[in-house]
Amino acid sequence: MLRQGSRFLLTRASASSTSWRRLFSTDLPAETAGDSKFNDAWKKLIPNMDPPKTPSAYMSPRPPTPSTIPSKLTVNLVLPYDSVLAAKEVDMVIVPATTGQMGVLPGHVATIAELKPGVLSVHEGNDVTKYFLSGGFAFVHANSVADIIAVEATPLDQIDPNLVQKGLADFQQKLNSASTDVEKAEAQIGVDVHSALNAAITG
Repeated sequence: MLRQGSRFLLTRASASSTSWRRLFSTDLPAETAGDSKFNDAWKKLIPNMDPPKTPSAYMSPRPPTPSTIPSKLTVNLVLPYDSVLAAKEVDMVIVPATTGQMGVLPGHVATIAELKPGVLSVHEGNDVTKYFLSGGFAFVHANSVADIIAVEATPLDQIDPNLVQKGLADFQQKLNSASTDVEKAEAQIGVDVHSALNAAITG
C-alpha cells in the first residue's frame, strides 16, 4: 500500500496542475464575470432601472498579454503632479523595493512591490538614467508594462550633496531631541530618506 502512495500523489498532483491554473488580474478581461452576474441579478430585481456602473466600467480595456516575450519593457513613472516617463520603452528598470533592489525585464511575472527611499535605474542600451524616489509602489503587469507610482522622483545628478548632509544632520538632531512619538516618527522618516539620499550620491 505504501508503494502505491507515491504514485497516487504524483497522479493527483499532475491532474491538478493541468486542470487548474490561477490567473493574474492582468490576464482577465476588462469586464469580469462578477460584473455580468451583478448586472443580470440587478435586471431581474429592478428591470426598469439601469444597473449602477462598477469601477471596472470606467477602466480602459487592458492590453492583451502577448504570446511571446517582447524585446522592450514599457515604463510609466508617475508623480501626483507630473508624469516623468510615459510609455517609455526600455531594456530594464531596477526599483528600490522594500525587500531589496528588484530588476524588472520584459516578461517579468505580474508583481506589486512597495518602494522604499532609493534609486530607480532606467536602462536603455548603454544609457542609464537614475532617479531618487522617496517611496511609492511598482506595479508590474503580465504584458511587460511597469507602472511606478512615487511621491517624489528627482534625477540623481540634480541632488546637492551639501544640502543632503545638512538635512541629515538636522533630522538626526531632531530625532535626538524628540519628546513625543509623533516627533520621533517624523524625525526618523527624515533620517531614513536623507540616509538613502546620502548613500545614493556617494555610492
